[in-house]
Amino acid sequence: MPPLIAILAALAIAGGLGALVGILVGGRGPREVTAGTGAPSGSLFTGGSFITGVRDAAPKGYLGMLDHRLALAGRPPGWTIDKILIAKLVLAACGALLALWWISGDPVMLRFGLGGALTVLCFFVPDLLIQSRGQERQEKIQLALADTLDQMTIAVEAGLGFEAAMAKAATNGKGPLAEEFIRTLQDMSIGRARKDAYQALSGRTSSPDLRRFTRSVIQADTYGIAIADVLRVQAAEMRLRRRQRAEEKAMKIPVKVLFPLIFCILPVLFIVLLTPAVLSMVAAFS
Repeated sequence: MPPLIAILAALAIAGGLGALVGILVGGRGPREVTAGTGAPSGSLFTGGSFITGVRDAAPKGYLGMLDHRLALAGRPPGWTIDKILIAKLVLAACGALLALWWISGDPVMLRFGLGGALTVLCFFVPDLLIQSRGQERQEKIQLALADTLDQMTIAVEAGLGFEAAMAKAATNGKGPLAEEFIRTLQDMSIGRARKDAYQALSGRTSSPDLRRFTRSVIQADTYGIAIADVLRVQAAEMRLRRRQRAEEKAMKIPVKVLFPLIFCILPVLFIVLLTPAVLSMVAAFS
């Protein structure tokens, strides 16, 4: 193998891992909550000619989808669109150099195909990380919604207003749902209309229960319905849906266990039980 290609591949792998670690742990300091979709004002990449060219070359639909995934993931510190685009290019270059180093040992068509697949996979690694983090965050929101609505219902029935009950539940709670409630209250505190703030909350989540709850709150605010009744009904429905989802997962377990049982456990069991009998029969007839 050419030593130059091996050295370049090692440097590329080290640089790609460094860029990925920089995205994962970078920017842990406090950040302001903004309604924009671009990079923070203190980003090192904002205004650079290189990243500007990369953003211009990227499809607008892809940038919008990436921004929506970042919103679902809670906009983690350090995960800006500019840094993600740069990380995609760096990881793709690392994958290409690694594939070139591997192909140079035995240039056959199979290695060319696997090398191209490796490059494409490295290019989409940041997208997979963001999507995974967003899914985990939305699942946490889905699980915490019923208990949070119960707390808000108790607070409203005790005499607090809806926003005060939301603030109480957000300050006493932890997790992504409390963060989203705090963000919504901050939007309303800076002068944003309540309807727009609740619609923005619905747009930052993919949880169907939370979206249904925001629509119910908007309708109650529009038509003057008592918010305590809405909260009570919504909390009961959330608990019922959570129990139904748990029952559904429990009913899927036998089906999911069936294929590992057939293809992994039963063959080994048959080998252990039947091998002595087969050996005895072979010895008897021979």
